[in-house]
Order: sequence, then structure tokens, then C-alpha cells
Amino acid sequence: MLIPEYENYQEGKKHGRNAFPFDIYPCTIPQDFQMVPIHWHEDMEIVYVKKGSGIISVNLTDYEVYAGSFVVILPGQLHSIATKNLNRMEYENIIFSTDLLQSKLFDISETEYLMPFFAGNIPIPVHFYKGVPQYEEIVSLLDNCDKLGTEKPEGSELLIKAHLLTIIFLLINKCRLSVSRIIKPKNLDRMKTALKYIELHYNEKITIDEIAKETGCAPSYFMKIFKKNLGVPFIEYLNDYRLIMGARLLTETSKSIMEISYLIGFDNLSYFNRCFKKKYNMSPGKFRK
Repeated sequence: MLIPEYENYQEGKKHGRNAFPFDIYPCTIPQDFQMVPIHWHEDMEIVYVKKGSGIISVNLTDYEVYAGSFVVILPGQLHSIATKNLNRMEYENIIFSTDLLQSKLFDISETEYLMPFFAGNIPIPVHFYKGVPQYEEIVSLLDNCDKLGTEKPEGSELLIKAHLLTIIFLLINKCRLSVSRIIKPKNLDRMKTALKYIELHYNEKITIDEIAKETGCAPSYFMKIFKKNLGVPFIEYLNDYRLIMGARLLTETSKSIMEISYLIGFDNLSYFNRCFKKKYNMSPGKFRK
């Protein structure tokens, strides 16, 4: 798999066929790409780890994942995937549109279960691993979906839909939590706004005043909630995002290192080289090789 084009945080990639929007594709980090930057989309996603270990962030909470475990990501949730200590991690992305399971004719299964579930109004665990209730049942269904998607027997779409609905039934009926997420929706929306602004303007000069205004916060309050929710100061995060874009350009294009440094918002080549080496433990030139 080539490095994916996560050019937008609100990912617009279509998964599967238009007539059956379901897809499973394998990924390996850092072989295919260094990390998947934080983003969101309107599809549901399950990240199923096959080998190695890593860190998956969902709605700004980090989960340490390893072979056999999987993470459930609901539509609209911010998420990212990264290695831990540069360890290799092989995983499958299982992605499908909610339209696949919803019908134009509403019934109780739609209004009482599917719609609230996809909206995130039914609290469920995010990270599943051996020992967690219903883990074995759900993993068996995921493995079967993988087999059906590979072998494609006649009518496989019917069974895949049945498996997906069964997984959601188990999540709602057997895994439902008594408490909801801690993160405040208002702050989550502010973080989405800030991240979208970075995505659109990372190659420009961005000030704290500008980004705070976009989120409707005073600069001091914005810096406080950004660090609290993202774990790092805004400027550090902005530079880190620029470096991720720089690493992508180094592997995907033949542009000079100086040109790349300017394209991603660094106006000083020496500073770019220092920051890049600090993040990736090697110079941009060596990274390209």
C-alpha cells in the first residue's frame, strides 16, 4: 500500500464500491507511512492489529494496541495511528459507510439503535483485547468479514452486512457502558476547528491570535485547552504536522529539501533540518534514501 493522501483531516476518500461501500485494506507502519495524522470521516472504522504494537488515538485519548486487539472508531471521531518507539505494526482498516446498514424506511432498529449508535450517543468501549467481554465473538466476525472480502463467494455482501449488524448488536447489547466520554463536546469541536485550520494553512505563518479567533476563544484560553486536549503546545503541534507533510513530500516527490522546507511553512532551512532530525532521528536527506 502506498502512503495514503490524508490531505484533509475530514477525509473524503470513498471506501469500497459505490453499490457496496465496505472495504478492508492492510497497512504497515512505519513501512507504508510514518503515521496516519489525526483526521475524521463520516464512515465507521475498525482498526484490527495483526502484528506488532502502536498507539491509536480516538477523540484525543491514546490507546496502546498490540497484535490481536482492535479499536472501534465511530463516524466523526478524531483519530490517528502511530508507532510506539518506532516499532513495526501491521493492521487492517475495516471501513464502511453507515448507509450500508441504514434504510430509507425507518424502523425501530434504525431510530432506537443504529442512529444513536453512529451518533456516539450509546457509550461503548473503544479498545478491545483478549479478556474484554465479547472480544472473541467480535474478532471471529471480523475474521470472517476478511475471508468473505478476499474470497468473494456469491452473496458475500449479504453475510458481511449480517456480520456488521451482529457486531453492532454485541457492542450495544453486551458491551454498553454506564458512563459516557469525559471530553466536552464543545472543546472537541474547537479542536476540530483548530486542526482543520492547520490543515488548510500549515504552509503559511499562523499566529496564536489567528487560530484562537477561529475557535472563538481568547488566545490564553485557546493555548490552555489545546495543550490539555492534544498533549502538546500549539506551536509544537503545528511544527510536528509540518514535519509529517515534509516526510511525505520527501518520499513522494523529487523536490529539493530547501523547496520542501518552504512548502511546508519553514522559512529557515537549518531550523527545518534540526526539527526533522529531532523527530525522525535522521536528516531529511538520509530519510529520503
